[in-house]
Amino acid sequence: MRRRSSLWAYLWAWPTTTVGLLVAALGRCTGGQARSVDGVLEVHGGFATWLLERRWLRATALTLGHVVVGRRGGDLDRWRPHERVHVRQAERWGPLFIPAYLVAGAWAWLRGGHPYRDNPFEREAFAAEEAGEAVWEDPVSRPGE
Repeated sequence: MRRRSSLWAYLWAWPTTTVGLLVAALGRCTGGQARSVDGVLEVHGGFATWLLERRWLRATALTLGHVVVGRRGGDLDRWRPHERVHVRQAERWGPLFIPAYLVAGAWAWLRGGHPYRDNPFEREAFAAEEAGEAVWEDPVSRPGE
C-alpha cells in the first residue's frame, strides 16, 4: 500500500504533532538527536529516552502526529514501518488521536484485555507491519513529484 501525505493531513494532525514537537525540542535541548525521514521528524536520546523509560510508559518508540520519538536511533529504524501506521492514524484522527488511543486502550483493559496489545490502534499497526503494508511516501519532502 503506497501512501502520500497531503498538506491537509499535516494540518489535521497538527495538534498531536505539536505535542511531539515539544518532546522533540526537549530532547534536542538535553543532548538528543533529530532527523527528518520522509516528512516525519524522528527524535531519540536525551529527554526522549528519559520519557520512554518512565515506568508508566515504557516504550521503545512513540508517535505523536508527524513526530516519532525513540530511545535510540536503531529503535527508530527498527520500528519505522510500525510507527508510520501510527502517523497515518494521527492523520486520520487529527486532534482526537491521543484521546482516542487512550480510550481504546482503556476499553481493551476494561474488557479484560491488555491496554497495549489489544488496543485497536496497535493491532492495526502490527497487522500492517506484518503484511508489509507500512509504506510511507511524502510529497512535501520530495518536491517536484
